Amino acid sequence: MKAYKPEMSFDEATAQAYDQLAVRGDEAATVEFLAELAGSGPALELAIGTGRIALPLAARSIRVDGIDFSPAMLAQLQAKPGGERIEVTLGNFAEVPVPGTYRLIYIIFNTLFNLLSQEEQVRCFQNAAGHLTTDGRFVVEAGTPAEWYGLRNHQYVDLEGLEVGVVRLDVARYDPLTQRLEETHVVLSEDGIQLNPIVMRYAWPAELDLMARLAGLRLLERWGSWERAPFTADSKNCISVYGR
Repeated sequence: MKAYKPEMSFDEATAQAYDQLAVRGDEAATVEFLAELAGSGPALELAIGTGRIALPLAARSIRVDGIDFSPAMLAQLQAKPGGERIEVTLGNFAEVPVPGTYRLIYIIFNTLFNLLSQEEQVRCFQNAAGHLTTDGRFVVEAGTPAEWYGLRNHQYVDLEGLEVGVVRLDVARYDPLTQRLEETHVVLSEDGIQLNPIVMRYAWPAELDLMARLAGLRLLERWGSWERAPFTADSKNCISVYGR
């Protein structure tokens, strides 16, 4: 069996389709939330990808820099209007390999979980904290793993989309001991079978708070959505704002 490597999930084909795959309808609310925290900036997005959020945030006259390990995703960003104004660094976002400090550093869309060990996730918090201004904020959007518990045999198959001639499936299994979710998005069509695998190491909100404490940060706000819905036991999304 082929060993999983993160670059398998963010290749050229994924980069070209990413903006359509990632649409959730809360992009405007995300930008508004982040803009309020950034103030006059600057801001840094970890795993900036195609600039889905960074570009409209930069359009608010906020300087936005970004880090990503995928040349294909960054190429999509830089090909968009305004993409040339965003300073990007190719590398591991856990290292935060940039100089200077930021009023806002953020990582969204469960991307923190792409770091596959607790040590790497803690290192990301620590390095992000080292690049925050005194009054800076570190924002982490990470889904709650509660929905993955209680499934039969720790796995599921979900129909994501159905059209004439095209079937989209989400197939996954998780290990509650290692907190790893192994997932593959499958597209079945007349053109064949397309697989987009991804492996994540998920964490509960309380664990994120401990990571923040190890980095010298503390929880300031927690919401269930970018519209600031209260975070409850039924929330599937978790947006945490950390500061010194």
